[in-house]
Amino acid sequence: MARIVVLGGAMTGLATAALLGRDGHDVTVLERDVAEPKGDADELWRTWERPGVSQFRLPHIMLGAWNKVMEEDLPEVLDEVVRLGCSHVNTIATQPDTLTGGTRPGDEELRNLIGRRPVVEAALATVAARTPGVTIRRGTKAESLVATAGADGVPQVGGVVTQDGEVLTADLVVDAMGRNTTLDRMLDAIGATGPEVQAEDLGFVYYCRHFRNNEPRTMPVVGAVIPYEGMTLLVIPADADTYCLVFSVASNDHEMRDLREIDAWERALALFPNFSPVRAVSTPITDIQVMNGGGDRRRSLLVDGAPVVTGLVAVGDSAVRTNPLLGRGASTGLVQARTLRDVLREVAPDRPDVLALRFGEAVDATVGPMYRFTLDQDQHRMAEVQAEIAGRPYPPAGAGWRLQRALQMMFSQDPDALRALFRAAHRIEAFDTGTLPDTLRAKIEELEVDRPVYPPGGPTRTQLLAAVAGRPAQSAPA
Repeated sequence: MARIVVLGGAMTGLATAALLGRDGHDVTVLERDVAEPKGDADELWRTWERPGVSQFRLPHIMLGAWNKVMEEDLPEVLDEVVRLGCSHVNTIATQPDTLTGGTRPGDEELRNLIGRRPVVEAALATVAARTPGVTIRRGTKAESLVATAGADGVPQVGGVVTQDGEVLTADLVVDAMGRNTTLDRMLDAIGATGPEVQAEDLGFVYYCRHFRNNEPRTMPVVGAVIPYEGMTLLVIPADADTYCLVFSVASNDHEMRDLREIDAWERALALFPNFSPVRAVSTPITDIQVMNGGGDRRRSLLVDGAPVVTGLVAVGDSAVRTNPLLGRGASTGLVQARTLRDVLREVAPDRPDVLALRFGEAVDATVGPMYRFTLDQDQHRMAEVQAEIAGRPYPPAGAGWRLQRALQMMFSQDPDALRALFRAAHRIEAFDTGTLPDTLRAKIEELEVDRPVYPPGGPTRTQLLAAVAGRPAQSAPA
């Protein structure tokens, strides 16, 4: 049994604590926000204050990879979220048999959990708090690390100092402080070399609005990410008949900045006729929420194959952060938490240099390929958006992006193409021609993929800009 301190009591920190507690470790979670989750789903949404989590009331979705880990390792969490009103929806099952070809083995993995972030986090908090060996201390923040000189002069972390000066000793400290982690400052204070950072801020920004649907049978399609000319529309259902609609645009697209105003946002939404029925029977429950997507970032505590610190690891957005457009953050964090649990089963903290090396290598093996795949997607999509803002074409470039565009062209015609897209979206596997059926691969090779293919019925960029600016109405899409 190891003494473990987890810094951060959000979703990844709580999942980490629950997984490690179930393995018999003594885990203390330090969460700087004071308030505890209380009440039913709507009360959690209205009253639970989490100032340390800037995206707390922004849309989230728990993809198939998240759901699969929970089913295997923390099924109590799924029981709790369902008790609070969340539900599972299989993305294949929402499509007609004429499109899917009927049910196939593996389709059961394509299940989303739909629920608002405060509700899902409350379920995780409940399960973690009742896990033997886990203590959650809210209103407690780690200010610094306790460290000594380890092997080869690399600092060995042995605990933390709280904001009140309390020293908590630990065999292992886990940074789960998220995208706003203060770990770099703490490492610098103990003389550690900084982590290796790969980062690229591609400039996505989101204009979100939440609704309650008064006629649940008209709920929008599950977890859709729908690209259009110069922007992307996200449709994210949640619990209690709520859902969120999101316009994702480039931060330098100045003509779209008026989307922060309700009237402009609603005029833009009116150009998407598929959403008129559900919008007509929905009540807004927020104003327009603006979120900067931030950059794709990978931070590693291994530099040139050697740890910069021992006795400390990082999980979740502290280590790997991707653009929220694809909703992979919760899944990525949970996979890292389980990876840490598995590594600790093989390497105890009393071998700190081996533990640091093994965990860093394991995270790169499990999360690295999907991070690189997501970064490639983000780079090409933003390049496509920038080209459309400038009024010039962007022929699909790069093998992965061309393959994605080819699959999107075939989405409504081929069940294999549909499943390849869905499996990648759920973080189950990346696009790879080697894993595609021979018949699908042959069809793709015959395609001319020279431009993006957008859904019919949506607005052109010219129409969208006119609507946002409130200029005289353009011809609406048929």
